[in-house]
Amino acid sequence: MLRTFLLILFALPALAQQKEVSRIDAVYDSNSVAELYSVTPIGFMITYADGSVRKTTGLLKGDYHWSRVRVETPDGECNNGVLRFNRNRIRPDNYRMRLLVTLEDDPRKQHEVFLQLPYLTAIRFHHYTDSLKRGIRFYLNVEGIYNSGRIYPLDTARVKLYTDKGSILGQDLLIPLDDHVTQQINVKAVYRGNAGINAESEIPVKQASDDESLIIRNEKDLFRKNTKKKKSHGEN
Repeated sequence: MLRTFLLILFALPALAQQKEVSRIDAVYDSNSVAELYSVTPIGFMITYADGSVRKTTGLLKGDYHWSRVRVETPDGECNNGVLRFNRNRIRPDNYRMRLLVTLEDDPRKQHEVFLQLPYLTAIRFHHYTDSLKRGIRFYLNVEGIYNSGRIYPLDTARVKLYTDKGSILGQDLLIPLDDHVTQQINVKAVYRGNAGINAESEIPVKQASDDESLIIRNEKDLFRKNTKKKKSHGEN
């Protein structure tokens, strides 16, 4: 009985020193390109009832070690400050991830923490040239605009491409060399994660043929063209 009383007596100062956690805020690493990849370092800012704040080690360079933190989530997993998430699972809640955090300071209490991850808001075409040529593949460059303000190119794993003329080959558009009728092509890109996010574009087809006289096929063509230039200068 005396021993139990002494243990309680010695434990009281430690309990008195233990501060109550009032809030936990989560942040992700903005340099991890979480817009495209489903893994990112994260950090916690732990705010106590007395107003003091501690930060986790790693991303936030604090002194609260991840060995003292347990994170559970139905949408992925978190180990030693690195979060892996299922993008399809968090899409219905507008990419807000629910984390259940338990600290070693108070292992009996589980804190519900929400982490807002970046998400796509719009897509657009950004063509490298003003028109396409018959018989030559035209790369369909599609860019994604995110709520983080960043813009990244998207491939066919994220968007599906459609065209009213010609054919789609991977992410290229091709119109046959013998098609002398088509003057423009309408293309459309649809985000695979949300069909409501899409973009359309009209691409003119180059009508005038290239000046083949400027094409150098061999050394003789190069010499002949240089000779023409010299004669032209001499006549002036």
